[in-house]
This record gives sequence, structure tokens and C-alpha cells, in this order.
Amino acid sequence: MLDMNYKDSYGIEEEIQSPSVPIDEQRLLSQHQILVKRVVNQLRHHATTHCSIEDMQQIGLIGLLEAGRRYGDIDDSQFPAFAVCRIRGSILDELRRLDWRSRKTRQQAHELNDITRDLTKSLGRLPTDKEIISALGTDQADYLSRLNASMAGEMQSLDQLLDSGLEGNIHSAYDATQHEHHRRSLEVALGQLAKREQLLMTLFYQHDMNLHEIALVLDLTPPRICQLHKQALKQLNQLLSS
Repeated sequence: MLDMNYKDSYGIEEEIQSPSVPIDEQRLLSQHQILVKRVVNQLRHHATTHCSIEDMQQIGLIGLLEAGRRYGDIDDSQFPAFAVCRIRGSILDELRRLDWRSRKTRQQAHELNDITRDLTKSLGRLPTDKEIISALGTDQADYLSRLNASMAGEMQSLDQLLDSGLEGNIHSAYDATQHEHHRRSLEVALGQLAKREQLLMTLFYQHDMNLHEIALVLDLTPPRICQLHKQALKQLNQLLSS
């Protein structure tokens, strides 16, 4: 086993155990393992007892190796963007295979969404956390657990939007020009969002802040952050489609 050390987003020293690989692939891991760290940090809210953060790291490393074998030139400036797509795809495929949210968790998340929607209609505004908790007949801990489960089912990354044009060509050669076009288009689309939505995206995707941390920064409720995030993604999809 080759030990790969790095510091996570909180400055804590962590260790990734990588598969035994040839020398050239060791260089690949040494140069680009930071990509695995970034993807795992973005997907860490999906971690469960069935697929821990350590498991996600291992799956991500395998995805990185596969990306290196397919792309060939790991020193090319476009390789990281390609590798991120493959790393994230490998992890998400495994999460889907394991059905990381139990049936009970999914039902609870759906119940939360239904009650929030009903309260919004009846109140004419987004309900507060206390109003939702009261309607659910539960406590704050259970509410936050349901909210995280709901977010885990809805969150997607900007990289997924960026790489959407590549998904149909998984078995073909990587087109760096096409990827750069998607990246620039996404930058333009992000610039058209409202300042608050731009900040929300920056806090979540660049600073790896979670739902509750972002809510504190923006002085909003977690449900409102969830709503703004979905609105921003919808607007980005519309802008990129037009």
C-alpha cells in the first residue's frame, strides 16, 4: 500500500491508502490525489456506515487511476477537469449501487418536503424551523437529520453541470476544447445569478461549507438555503441550455 497524506479542509491531517500501483501511476497519485480530496469533501454529506469517507477516498483513487489510463497525458492542463468528472462519477455510481439512503430515511425526507411545501402554501411564506418541527411533531435533532437527508438527495455539484456535455461521450476521447467551452459558459451563467446566489454557490462549492454554516453566514434558515440552491441550479441549467 502507498500512503498518501493530505490535510482536509479543516486542517486535519488525513491518510489515504491507495492501491498498489506501478511507478507511473504512483506519480499520477502523487500529483493529482488532491482532486480526490476535493471531490470527497463535496460529497462527504453522503457518507454512511455502508460507504464511509474512507471508502469514498478509495473509490475516488480508483477513479483517478482509470482517468489516467484513459486520458494518457496526466501533465496536460485539461487533465484535472477530466479526472474530477471520472472521480465523482465513480463515487456516485457506488453510492447509487449501495442505495445509501435507507427507505425510512427517504420517507422521512419526503415527509419533510411535503410538510414544508404545505406550510409554505398555507402561510404564504417559507416556514420557520420551529414551525416545521412543530408540524412534524418531532425534535430539532430529528428535523436536522431529515433536512440533511433531503439535501443529500438534491445536491449536485457545479462540476456535474460543467461535465454534463461529456456524459454522453464516456467511451469516446476526451474533447478538451469542448470542456473549456462548457467551463466558460458556466462562468458566464454564474455571473448572471443574483449576488446572494453567487455567494451561496461559492460558500458551498469552493469553501466546502455545509447547509447550516451557510445559513448562519447569510442569516437565513436552512430550508431557505435549500430553496435558493435549487433555484440557482435551475437558473444555471436554463442559462446553459439557452
